[in-house]
Amino acid sequence: MKRYLRINEADDVAIALDDLAAGEVIEVGGCSVTLAENIDKGHKVALKDIAEGENVIKYGYPIGHATRPIKQGEWIHSHNIRTNLSDEIEYTYEPKIAPKIHPADERKVMGYERKNGDMGIRNELWIIPTVGCVNGQAEAIAKRIREEEDCSHLDDVRVYTHPYGCSQLGDDHRNTRKALAAMVHHPNAGAILVLGLGCENNQVSEFKKEIGTWDEERVKFIVAQEVDDEVEEGVKVCRELVAITRSDKRTPQPLSKLKIGLKCGGSDGFSGITANPLVGLFSDWLISQGGTTILTEVPEMFGAETILMDRAANKAIFDETVCLINDFKNYFKSYNQPIYENPSPGNKKGGITTLEEKSLGCVQKGGAGTVVDVLSYTDPVVKQGLNLLQAPGNDLVASSALALSGCQMVLFTTGRGTPFGSFVPTMKISTNTRLYEFKKGWIDFNAGTLVEDEEPEALLARFVDKILATANGELLKHEITGFKEVAIFKTGVTL
Repeated sequence: MKRYLRINEADDVAIALDDLAAGEVIEVGGCSVTLAENIDKGHKVALKDIAEGENVIKYGYPIGHATRPIKQGEWIHSHNIRTNLSDEIEYTYEPKIAPKIHPADERKVMGYERKNGDMGIRNELWIIPTVGCVNGQAEAIAKRIREEEDCSHLDDVRVYTHPYGCSQLGDDHRNTRKALAAMVHHPNAGAILVLGLGCENNQVSEFKKEIGTWDEERVKFIVAQEVDDEVEEGVKVCRELVAITRSDKRTPQPLSKLKIGLKCGGSDGFSGITANPLVGLFSDWLISQGGTTILTEVPEMFGAETILMDRAANKAIFDETVCLINDFKNYFKSYNQPIYENPSPGNKKGGITTLEEKSLGCVQKGGAGTVVDVLSYTDPVVKQGLNLLQAPGNDLVASSALALSGCQMVLFTTGRGTPFGSFVPTMKISTNTRLYEFKKGWIDFNAGTLVEDEEPEALLARFVDKILATANGELLKHEITGFKEVAIFKTGVTL
């Protein structure tokens, strides 16, 4: 196994793939570098002298500039480099359209075809409260159904609690209403009970307008203040929904119906070397099959946004991508917050120093695909190919946003590990083998073998097999533990 890696021949840093000791000599690009100090796994070492103010290059791009002279062999991190990022930038469209790069795959997905033609990869009964005030009643209904009914044909009976639906204003309230309406349309739910209170801002009558059309056989509504016993009424309705779903069967569906979300969290120095590039390879593969991927975490595009902009399908999509980036910067500024207060402490401990560095690793999840559309929060995905989505970097909010736009599954890369899951299958992919072996109850797939001499195409083949097995019903770790949640993008005041 290699102990260090220079990612791009233009880089003036190498990444430690193992803990390296002061005095060790590494051979890179035909020259020998003696380490001036210990370099922890995932961290960077200077391959040449770097002057104060000079850019530091990784992935072939600047990740910041030196705040003091850096000698060859020194550790490079937050103590000696800082970001180059500024508030707003003038961008120029320089198109680099990617060709289809993978052959057709004849395999099918064993999914649930819904009345509108969408495909679900799970068949679940969801109870969705319109307001946090009825979370308890919703939980009581679900508990009764799980105890009293044979639900063995369902993948889950689940309440998706939240604290919102009332005392919200403007965009904040609209986000809640739009998010919950998007859940009603999600194909992983075979049936849904919407439970309202009756006096909340998110009135069921207004909520129905947001939903638009729905399958009246499988989506039911109860307003608690309008019935004598909302729990008994809810149990009665859910029994009917359970009975309706008994006839649902998995049938062969084309790969083109897969919509997969791309997300990373708890990144480390390996994220941009192993797991994110692997997910990028998968994104290219799925798009070649006519499928769809969605990339989000807008703040973690800052510093790498031009890579995506140059892959825009046309000038209009380029302009929308520019707006996506600048609007999110203005969102930060509207709340008097610094735009570049990132990476997190966990990121830094793992070897990531600046937001540019994190972003250059992050956008690799989008592979080499052409950007075909830019979506606002909760917008349904309508174009096959690589889409960009407006949402923050927060793990649960961003993963939920991907699902709200129609993703049946989220691929979540991590170098630090996390047990959470969104309301759709959320596959945890470790950037390193140590994490995979240490947190077997969290991690579903290990991408760390990419620096242990496994060939990328072989790893991709195993990864595709894992994703298709999951789509066909194999449970992920968070589904086994029951760690499944929804998080709505909060913006604005609460009354």
